[in-house]
Amino acid sequence: MTKGLFITGTDTDCGKTYVTSLIIRALRAERVDAVGYKPICCGDRNDALELVDASGDMVAVDRVNPLWLKTPAAPHVAAMFANVPIDSEALVKGRLDLAVDHQVVITEGVGGLLVPINGKNYSVAELAKDINDPVLVVVGNKLGALNHTLLTVEALRSRGIEPAGLIFNNLVEELDTAMVTNKGIVEDMCGVEVITDVIRGQREIEAWPFLELLGL
Repeated sequence: MTKGLFITGTDTDCGKTYVTSLIIRALRAERVDAVGYKPICCGDRNDALELVDASGDMVAVDRVNPLWLKTPAAPHVAAMFANVPIDSEALVKGRLDLAVDHQVVITEGVGGLLVPINGKNYSVAELAKDINDPVLVVVGNKLGALNHTLLTVEALRSRGIEPAGLIFNNLVEELDTAMVTNKGIVEDMCGVEVITDVIRGQREIEAWPFLELLGL
């Protein structure tokens, strides 16, 4: 059975695609057939193209990203502008289809956890639950990250999803007091482990935490 991880984030621009790409590349360097899956892109398609590149060009962009909405907005809004209904079952099927051909599928959500996909009752959180892979939260480390992280963890748990870990992505090179202390405080407050800490511009990431999560 193909294994996978679901990557969500504390906010838009917290670094989900950057971190997802690092994870895919690290796994592939360990000879794991890992590919990315970005079920929805809104606006440009750069995130999906980056995942295609990280996946070693082993999968076409239309399989990595089956739904491309041209308006840079939440999927629910972008779909209204395009007059295109979003089929959540098709998004889950896209992940399953990739699993037929590849060992590991790393799914990246869109925006933050509660971004609406299909009306008020189906958000990224519901998609994560339907895909049913362990969920990692990318934290854009900045002032305010504690609140964003705790809210994201609480929202996951309210849906019966226990986060598998946090990944701190440092958005700037020089860290202020909040950024230096966020990691330790958030672990203590929510009980979710920070499994790695990414510095700005980092080009490689250790594969072993993700191999352990995947049972490889």
